[in-house]
Amino acid sequence: MRKWHILLTASMFFALLLTASSALAQTYFFSLDEMTVNVFWNEDGTSSIDYVFVFTNDPSASPIEYVDVGLPNSNFDRGSIFADVDGQPITNISSSDFQGLGGSGVAVGLGALAIQPGETGTVHVFIGTQRDVLYEDDIDSDYASAVFIPNYFGSQYVDGSTDTCVIYHLPPGVAPDEPRWHTAPTGFPSEPETGLDEEGRVAYMWCNPQASGSLGYTFGASFPNKYVPSSAIFTPSLLETLGVNVDDLIGMCFCGFFILFIAGIIWLSVRSTKRRKLRYLSPKIAIEGHGIKRGLTAVEAALLLEQPMDKILTMILFSTIKKNAAQVTKQDPLELEVTDPLPEGMHAYEIKFLEAFKKTKRSSQRKALQTMMVDLVKSVSKKMKGFSRRETVAYYRDIVTRAWAQVEGAETPQVKSEKYDEVMEWTMLDKDYDQRTRDVFRTGPVFVPIWYPRYNPSFPRTSTGAPSTSGAPSSRGGSVSLPHLPGSDFAASVVGGVQTMSAGVVGSLTDFTGGITQKTNPPPVRTSSGRSSFGGGGGGCACACACAGCACACAGGGR
Repeated sequence: MRKWHILLTASMFFALLLTASSALAQTYFFSLDEMTVNVFWNEDGTSSIDYVFVFTNDPSASPIEYVDVGLPNSNFDRGSIFADVDGQPITNISSSDFQGLGGSGVAVGLGALAIQPGETGTVHVFIGTQRDVLYEDDIDSDYASAVFIPNYFGSQYVDGSTDTCVIYHLPPGVAPDEPRWHTAPTGFPSEPETGLDEEGRVAYMWCNPQASGSLGYTFGASFPNKYVPSSAIFTPSLLETLGVNVDDLIGMCFCGFFILFIAGIIWLSVRSTKRRKLRYLSPKIAIEGHGIKRGLTAVEAALLLEQPMDKILTMILFSTIKKNAAQVTKQDPLELEVTDPLPEGMHAYEIKFLEAFKKTKRSSQRKALQTMMVDLVKSVSKKMKGFSRRETVAYYRDIVTRAWAQVEGAETPQVKSEKYDEVMEWTMLDKDYDQRTRDVFRTGPVFVPIWYPRYNPSFPRTSTGAPSTSGAPSSRGGSVSLPHLPGSDFAASVVGGVQTMSAGVVGSLTDFTGGITQKTNPPPVRTSSGRSSFGGGGGGCACACACAGCACACAGGGR
């Protein structure tokens, strides 16, 4: 009997030891590399939420078997929720209280598709119907306030920064000049990118490549309440608004926030007015496509990189001159002689550019150039449909870097001249183009490319050979057979083209660009609105904190 007791005790001891060891072994630690959330504010007053998470599991951690997704409240349609891992559907989706912490949300079980240690996986979760998400705007009773807090995870589970994008799709019918965005969270642009999505709905996008996956960020916008049923706009009671019985503390928090909020709006409004007028590329905001859009010309890439208008026009000028389609007859003010007939292989924007310079009045030239740029912006937007803008921008910035590396790495003046001729259009996309050009050609001679006499009327026209192109080294076309001149003179002449274009053709850069943005990127009303703290979504936690409705740092998965 004694032996039996000893054996039973030992067995229980080892069982408990194994259980404890198993529990201790369940360690969760990962990086949230990317999070993209599209929030659709629907015409029936509900919202639809589309999450894409990219996780990289730590090599020493346990498999990621569950992902908890916090939702604004418990009034969501369970049957409208779908999920997949790396494109493979999963069905284990259940309501979650986030380990008893009281928040609303769902637990997505990855099952056989669990993300193993050291692996990266993409989890996509779509919530089709979420109710009780709109509130009456604090400032304007004719507006509805839509505030959302994206999902976040416990700081003990997530490591590193998260490339985060939050995209609002406002209800159908809302006009671009009607909605108002709220103050953006710290680290995100003060103004969202604005545009129309593929359904023609007004869309706002906030992105921060260095966001935290363990912080709750609050985003908001307001729009006229006529676009949703009045019954869908929720008016909380005092207890629902405050959440806790600490009135004095809440009042102090709200008042302090309100004062900072108003001061911030005034500062941001003054700061951003001029800058926004120069943002001419209309972002088509939808669930972002994937992959790089290759094959854009340097001019088209310049639009994507938001280069100044006078620089883009100068790039088009150089491209027409290099193709022997025009030559400068007078530099200040700029006058061109257009070749008739035009050479083959001209881009549509180059032809329209030359047609504008056939007009005798500067005002007519400016109007024609604005029309040309509007058409070019629309063309680039169409080409980018279905492709990732962020990946494409990074791709063309890398081209610019490699173009300068070829020029700066040349060992002789002749090779340097040839390389610069080949990649000149791409070097112009560098924000420090002016200074880098002067630095590169500060010493030594420049073997003048064959097109240079057509650009500089004072330079002797000793040859009329075929135009050089970016794909044909000048050693084949003979550009180095032309005379050379001091590098500093050449650099000053080429760099000065932008100033000549701005002063003689564009005039006021802000006014010229504003004439384009009115058609390609109409600005919404800049007035910020209330409800920046109520009615949030996605935090996944209803615990108490100092300000009404703010999300506490206990939300999210971590399993």
